[in-house]
Amino acid sequence: MNRSKGVLLAVVVIFAYLSWQLVVPFLQYVLGAVLIAFVLYPLQERLERVSSPGIAAFVLVVLAIVGFIVPFVLVALVVADDAADMVTSVDPQDLQIADLEEWIASETGIEVDVTETVADSGEQIGSILVDQTTAWISTITHTLIGFGLTLFLLYYLLKEGDRLMAWIRDRTPLPSDVQEDFYGELDEVMWAVLAGHVLIAIVEGAIAGLGLFATGIPNAAFWTFVMIVLSLVPLIGAFLVWGPAVLYLFATGEPLLAIALAVYSAIVVGVADDYLRPIVVDRYADLSPAIIILGVLGGIYAFGIMGLFFGPVVIGALIATVDVVDEHYWRLEGDAEGT
Repeated sequence: MNRSKGVLLAVVVIFAYLSWQLVVPFLQYVLGAVLIAFVLYPLQERLERVSSPGIAAFVLVVLAIVGFIVPFVLVALVVADDAADMVTSVDPQDLQIADLEEWIASETGIEVDVTETVADSGEQIGSILVDQTTAWISTITHTLIGFGLTLFLLYYLLKEGDRLMAWIRDRTPLPSDVQEDFYGELDEVMWAVLAGHVLIAIVEGAIAGLGLFATGIPNAAFWTFVMIVLSLVPLIGAFLVWGPAVLYLFATGEPLLAIALAVYSAIVVGVADDYLRPIVVDRYADLSPAIIILGVLGGIYAFGIMGLFFGPVVIGALIATVDVVDEHYWRLEGDAEGT
């Protein structure tokens, strides 16, 4: 490598690093835009047959707002309301504070006024919350800017997605057939994660949630949301919610409802997981549950909430890349020697 090439590569690395620093504060929103654009791009291609790319992209951005963002906000409000009800429904009389104080005194010899302690703690928490008002305003502002950035990026990813992919292909030093194989593998991994695990998790959680509503479990909407999230992790799933719900019904004197919920959850939810997931996944890439578990848990730490989706994709993409390398490596080496 001569000096000119070295300087040029150093400049590329420097600007790549600086560009990454610009992206990091909004990484969640950038990944969200990429995810939604990937899902909607097949519709973009169809709409471009009857309209301009700009109009098609604008229509799909509106569809994304109505179909993704609005339902997400509504669900978040319902879940937050349910969570608030769980807190406010606690009766102080049920806590038997006087008995607790007597037990502490008898065991430790120290008299404790739990009510006063809680009140003092509440005042301290209140002062902390007031002090954090500026941080809240900053967080809200950052969130609003992030959502605006997501919609902006989504529009241009849809409108100019084909040009972006063409630019990437032109600058990737691989033969066209190898690139087709590589991007095809990545496409299958992405759809396997989205359709085979995210979609199935939503279906499983919703089906299990119907059982909670039918048997009168308190705050069923909140627990349904929890089950949907847990269902993203294979082998753990919704049982961590409907299992304790069955025990709750037994404890509250509803054995018939408890048995009904257990049978419904074990059979209906189990069938959805055992049969629906393989049917959907087999259409795309066959990803091991170990990949999903590692990808989901590690992805949350690496990418935040978007790691639920991109964590398994990253590991699946690594496996797909290794497969492509294994299939084409020696031929590429021969091409390099020939050139």
